[in-house]
Amino acid sequence: MGFSRTLAAYVVTAVSELATNLFFHATNGGTITLFRHQRDGRSGITVVAEDDGPGIPDIQQALLDGFTTNRGLGGGLPGIQRLMDEVEIESRVGAGTQVICRKWSPCS
Repeated sequence: MGFSRTLAAYVVTAVSELATNLFFHATNGGTITLFRHQRDGRSGITVVAEDDGPGIPDIQQALLDGFTTNRGLGGGLPGIQRLMDEVEIESRVGAGTQVICRKWSPCS
């Protein structure tokens, strides 16, 4: 897809952080789906993480460096936001969370 090793490592790290969140927060696990994405002549990779866990009560707070609900370092979601080009988070308390993030290829 034209990603350098560095950009590919960004995607791998983001996926690892999303998987960690699913492991620690989602009651019945969840899914992570990756697929090639094209828009306006550009191509990239889209990562979708979904769960039916407890949800995120305050997404803006969860995106702050250092905020944690599980005694971690609080760098997961803020790190994903820095590594990827686009991040969308939808969550409903008691119903789960969906995180969609994209990394665009510099060659498109």
